[in-house]
Amino acid sequence: MPDFWVASGHQLCERDAAGRLLATPDLWRAFLARPELVPPEEACDAERALHLSLLEDPVQPVPPMALAALTDPDARENWQVFLAFRDRVTAQPTLEAAWLALYRGGVGGVPPLFLQMLTQLVARAALEGVGDAFALRAAECLFRPQRAAIHHGALLLADEEVVALRAQAADLGPLGRLLSEAGAPAREVELDVLGEADPAPYAARSDAHDFVLDIAEGRPGQHGMARALERFIGHVLGEGVTIRPVPVIEDAAWSWHVGLDGEATSIANDLWHGTSVEQARLARILWLGVLEFMDGTRVLPRVAGRPVYLVLAMDAAQRVRMKPQNLATGLPLIAAEAAL
Repeated sequence: MPDFWVASGHQLCERDAAGRLLATPDLWRAFLARPELVPPEEACDAERALHLSLLEDPVQPVPPMALAALTDPDARENWQVFLAFRDRVTAQPTLEAAWLALYRGGVGGVPPLFLQMLTQLVARAALEGVGDAFALRAAECLFRPQRAAIHHGALLLADEEVVALRAQAADLGPLGRLLSEAGAPAREVELDVLGEADPAPYAARSDAHDFVLDIAEGRPGQHGMARALERFIGHVLGEGVTIRPVPVIEDAAWSWHVGLDGEATSIANDLWHGTSVEQARLARILWLGVLEFMDGTRVLPRVAGRPVYLVLAMDAAQRVRMKPQNLATGLPLIAAEAAL
């Protein structure tokens, strides 16, 4: 298998017997090398000394007096935030456990960038050994916002940041207008639609995040999304599941659903409660899946033997903001309910 998402820093982690990630000092050094944490030119000597000390021993305790010595209050707050995040992560045995603990315990005050980096690492471990490029590309949605477009029967997802950067650079192409018209600069952007399952071409460009994924009904990307979610749930939650895409929910006994983003949660909740939903809002639903657990004893009794519906949607601006944490807190698992 070719390596992919090299920029995630997954090679800087060790793995336990179950393949879950163990943070190393080098991983924390990669965090410390981020421009958000490297002291700027105008930084005081105390901040430079703190940064150098942490580079030598990234998990060392930092006494309050070391932070109090920083002259810039914004820098002091930034370091407090980073150290609080580091301490919450290192308190857990693995990065997967830390990811779960963060989202189940509350992520208030944790910068979205740190959560994105952690989610990518966990997703990378979950997709280890997967030989389907469509599943790998679909898994990018777990940690990178997307922009959606419908074109000639295709339902396209493109990386939002890539679309914006290409549009700014006037990198012209046939899909740009469709992908950037909902709020991005009105220029066309040259992007390639992923067209083969072979992971090698995808892996060669995986850190660029510049492949477009077609998740229309019957397309490989639709099934790739299901495979990516299966692997993520199995790896992070330790729950074996099967997921199959469906075009609609036709279930008079519909008992449980999980919105994979805020928009999907809102729409699915309204439908479940019998609230009338306008057609234009319904059209924002991009992907539906039916999830079934392999071990029914792990499921809440009221849902045992019933399918769980997964819903992914775009917002009014055609943005897709997947929230994988909804899988950690929203699936009808006995263990998850006890943890909450």
